[in-house]
Amino acid sequence: MKEQLEQIRLQALTAMDEAKDAAELDALRVRFLGKKGELTAVLKQMGKLSAEERPIMGQAANAVRAALEEKLEQRKTELQAAALEAQLKAEKLDVTIPGTPVATGYKHPMTKALDEATDIFVSMGFTIVEGPEVELADYNFTKLNTEEGHPARDRSDTFYITEDDSVLLRTQTSPMQIRVMEQMKPPIRIIAPGRVFRKDEVDATHSPMFHQIEGLVVDEGITMGDLKGTLEMLVKKLYGEDSVIRLRPHHFPFTEPSCEVDIQCFKCHGEGCSTCKGEGWIELLGAGMVHPKVLRNCGVDPDEYSGFAFGFGLERLAMGRFKISDLRLIFENDIRFLEQF
Repeated sequence: MKEQLEQIRLQALTAMDEAKDAAELDALRVRFLGKKGELTAVLKQMGKLSAEERPIMGQAANAVRAALEEKLEQRKTELQAAALEAQLKAEKLDVTIPGTPVATGYKHPMTKALDEATDIFVSMGFTIVEGPEVELADYNFTKLNTEEGHPARDRSDTFYITEDDSVLLRTQTSPMQIRVMEQMKPPIRIIAPGRVFRKDEVDATHSPMFHQIEGLVVDEGITMGDLKGTLEMLVKKLYGEDSVIRLRPHHFPFTEPSCEVDIQCFKCHGEGCSTCKGEGWIELLGAGMVHPKVLRNCGVDPDEYSGFAFGFGLERLAMGRFKISDLRLIFENDIRFLEQF
């Protein structure tokens, strides 16, 4: 038995020295020291020994076990150190190598146009307000003096949500006029940017979903001259001091008098092209003096106060600002287009 113990010790120590990794080392632990290992098998033969031999063989077996366990811990430490060294070499980083360039993102032209427009209005003392995109017909039409039967309320023009046509996707941000005047007393000076929805066919200048900025000013002594001056300030700040606008008489239910405001085509400069459909001008916004009935609907006395309102599409503003010839480019998100901004 003594020879068996010595043979196990020598075999185990040699095998542990030659182990290449932790898994191989653990397999040797099981082979020699496990419950069914070689050392355990020898110890099971202790019952065959005489009473005088058992203490001697037991001491020898414990010495072999202690030697193997010590060797296991030593070799385990060595293998862990070797594995760490190999990992450090494999993951070595040369800090002098230039890093991979990170592409910097830019604002979308729509966001740029909105930021510039709101900055201009804020500098003129306007406050920014926001409202719901799912709106009541009462706010979107009725309180804005657009009665039942008006073409704008037709299902061919408006996205209704309820069967009784009482709830819809707002067709304009004008409902914020009503919401603000119901909650605030004059003087009022606000703009309301946001998404609006109409059943328009997609072409170079139209989309069923677009963005609008509504403006409202109510105070004592407000005139059409204040409206014109405000819009001229906006256009010149956005497009340059040489920009030209024109006001054309028009009709809106919620303003009286009303006007359409056009900007000279930024592509052909008034000569006529595909962008302006040969007219030389691009319709920019609708505006006018707030209708007295609208003021009364919100509890504002039209004999004491007057005001003007306007609403324009942000996409058309961006088209003019950045010389974009087709509105569809704004929504297609073609990286070749967006990288220009």
